[in-house]
Amino acid sequence: MRGIPRTRPKGLELRESLTEEEFQQRAGRDQGGRDRAENEETFLRNEWGIRTFGFSSLVVEPADGQIPELTDFGKARAAEPRGSTFGAGPFNAFDDFSLYDRCISRGIFGSVLPSIYGNGIVIGQSPDAISITYEMIHDTRIIQLSDSPPLDGAIPQYLGSARGYWEGDTLVVTSAGFMDNRTGVGAGPPHSDQLKLTERYTRVDPEMIEYRVTIEDPVIFTAPFTYRVMITTQPNYQVYEYSCHEGNGAVGHSLSGERAYERQVAEAIANGEPVPPRANGMSIYRPPSENAEIFDINSGE
Repeated sequence: MRGIPRTRPKGLELRESLTEEEFQQRAGRDQGGRDRAENEETFLRNEWGIRTFGFSSLVVEPADGQIPELTDFGKARAAEPRGSTFGAGPFNAFDDFSLYDRCISRGIFGSVLPSIYGNGIVIGQSPDAISITYEMIHDTRIIQLSDSPPLDGAIPQYLGSARGYWEGDTLVVTSAGFMDNRTGVGAGPPHSDQLKLTERYTRVDPEMIEYRVTIEDPVIFTAPFTYRVMITTQPNYQVYEYSCHEGNGAVGHSLSGERAYERQVAEAIANGEPVPPRANGMSIYRPPSENAEIFDINSGE
């Protein structure tokens, strides 16, 4: 699903599917991405699926495939700085870091929508519950298949309180009671504690499940909207343990880096020199600087 844009591109507003020619172009781009990942990329390897889909966007409702406007509060929240090691800081306390940095959660949408790697999803079923485990950050949701009420809203959860039931062959999951935190819904700013989700899981053939989720958050968005994602099996795919906490230096290194930067600034000012520019977390993904020493880590030397 990585080759599908989140919202409907201009000119395709009322078309859910590509033409045959458009599909062939996307299939070519997907194949090129797979080839680069397998034969060229090293440090940061992109993960690609084995299928190409002809959907024009991930958003299927409203009919034009666009995400509704933000409320005034949503716009204000969107303008707030978001703490993350991918940002520019400053880093002075735990709250300056995202839940992702701290290995706590990526939220439901960080886990379901296509990502750079670690897209595995394991669904387990028993007579009275469904478990859903996401590969990256290894969140697991337990969805009770019962008429029991969800948890009281006074006990908010990172992934909400979920209850499921069957409509024919479709599993319907409703969730509420979310924390007002820094996880998002794949668009716009982080959601509020008024977020409500309605997820629909429908097996369309032995190897694919259609996943649709309707997002309602009147605090952030002016209207509901719906994503569609196809969950597919992949031959020989292995879900690896995502040992995020073990050896994670994101918080410690960022805090020590911030203190080092403060010393650099103080020294520059004391010496009457220009203040050094602040680096950001994305700088490690850039090409090496000119005259940098480069060696092959696979050479064994």
